[in-house]
Amino acid sequence: MTKNNTPAEGVSLVYQCRLNVSTHTVEYMAGLLREHLKAIKSPFRTLPPARIALLVLANLRHDQRVLDLAGGNDVPESTLRRWRDEMIGLLAAKAPRLDRALKKIAKRDGEVVLLDGTLIPTERRTGAEDRRNYSGKHHRHGLHFLALTDEKGRLVWISAARPGRTHDAKAARHEHIVDHLKAAGLGALADLGFIGVDNPDDPDDLVIVTGYKATRTRKLTPGQKEANRVPAAGRAPVEHGFAHLKNWRVLTKLRTNPGRATALLRALLVLTNIEVNR
Repeated sequence: MTKNNTPAEGVSLVYQCRLNVSTHTVEYMAGLLREHLKAIKSPFRTLPPARIALLVLANLRHDQRVLDLAGGNDVPESTLRRWRDEMIGLLAAKAPRLDRALKKIAKRDGEVVLLDGTLIPTERRTGAEDRRNYSGKHHRHGLHFLALTDEKGRLVWISAARPGRTHDAKAARHEHIVDHLKAAGLGALADLGFIGVDNPDDPDDLVIVTGYKATRTRKLTPGQKEANRVPAAGRAPVEHGFAHLKNWRVLTKLRTNPGRATALLRALLVLTNIEVNR
């Protein structure tokens, strides 16, 4: 049977869609691309840098299919995918490192940061990767990552993406969060998932404040319940940071290679900060 991919009536239909990002973001991405093209001595592209930036933003913000975007702009799908991956790499390179992000907050006379983990849904994988990406907490497949925000909920750092079954505490130990906080002279507010990450001999040296956790055999006292309300209220802005990040609909359900998810998340961190802080 012969496949026929031509549109009905032989006409290719194209529609316009509003892209809710600022022109400053488009100009920033276009500037990055121009600098990159100059560095690699490859000034030619089928479309101008600003147009390429707009198409990449449409894919990231609205999760528009690359095939549809390519067809509507008369460029090959493989070319647009290459442009998208190139732009994600350029943006991810601008994402701050953990130590530098914390030192920057300390220089602004900051005292604490907000630490939390979240899950980005993904499609089911085949083989061993399928089980590793399943989160028993969220009852779905995904990739886990940590994020740090300042006291106002502005994202300052994102960790590498890990399999969905990764626990918050394990990810924090792998990233040496405690050591970096102590080096910068900062503390952190976190939820009960980070209990046990920071276990100093002297309680006064505690840098990650989590609160108290009840068990089946030990209920919380009224004083402990009241003490839990303080970090819980202080951690509220971190959810605002996650909300801004997840406005990029490409994160609704990742279809990219999990190995590339870290670069994508860090690229979106840069774009989120440009949008929020403009």
